[in-house]
Amino acid sequence: MLIQGRVRSDVTLTKLPILYRRFTGTKTRGRTVMETTASKLAVQNLRKSFRSQRSEGSIQVFEGISFEVHPSEFISLVGPSGCGKTTFLRILDGLIPHDDGEILLDGKTVIKPGPDKGFVFQDSSLLPWRTVMDNIILGLELQGVDKREARKKAERYIALVGLAGFEHHYPHELSGGMQQRVNLARALIVDPQVLLMDEPFASLDAQTREIMQAELLKMWNQTKKTVIFVTHQIEEAIYLSDRVVVFSARPARIREIVKVAIPRPRSLSVKRSKEFLDLADHVWGIIQEEVLKSMGREREEGVW
Repeated sequence: MLIQGRVRSDVTLTKLPILYRRFTGTKTRGRTVMETTASKLAVQNLRKSFRSQRSEGSIQVFEGISFEVHPSEFISLVGPSGCGKTTFLRILDGLIPHDDGEILLDGKTVIKPGPDKGFVFQDSSLLPWRTVMDNIILGLELQGVDKREARKKAERYIALVGLAGFEHHYPHELSGGMQQRVNLARALIVDPQVLLMDEPFASLDAQTREIMQAELLKMWNQTKKTVIFVTHQIEEAIYLSDRVVVFSARPARIREIVKVAIPRPRSLSVKRSKEFLDLADHVWGIIQEEVLKSMGREREEGVW
């Protein structure tokens, strides 16, 4: 039996429990003993602000973000432009500090980047003087793994992302989609506990982006990694995810966590189904409301 609270916009998020509990029944002497396991990733009451360069004040980015991610779950983050999705992802990785709150990965506080987290950036960020193989094994080299062992391990991930035969090609010889496959393999090869993906398909053309979405789901189905995926495209978020976390306009709060109950595996054709389109309309309605609120505040403050 799975117990999970449904998050609504009227819930006080700071009061949510820090742990997600999965209850399983084990019969002992005629009675059922309930066992619990913690969430994979838990964010509790996260707050972040930046000092404004135009005034003596500060800009509040997050206002009490709290939610949990289950093991092997695929979560997408969406929201109005400028609401802090990328900043949030970088805080989860430990790349930048937060002001208040707590982030737990497997029950341990996140304070800095590490091999337990893989980060896939918007840009592939491949080293132009390194081949596909050498770019992929970079993380293992930094960990001190023997180069022969690293190359052997890389062969599996090169096959996983569909780049067998391109091991000795350089980045300039690859298409944008192929470069992002290398980027993904580089993140996966260090076997992270959670994969953080910051709009990895944003620079791709529409056709390649659709193909990469389907390929990502195939890879996720094989690896069963816990994924947090940032995107501006609502349809992409719904197609990929188990749940979609919708941020409000800045200062960001969680407006709603939308469960995607569409069965897996999913083909691209599911995007034309009524259930899918209804979910997309619902999420867009929330974001549109937040954008209009934000525009109203900016008018009142004389920003434009």
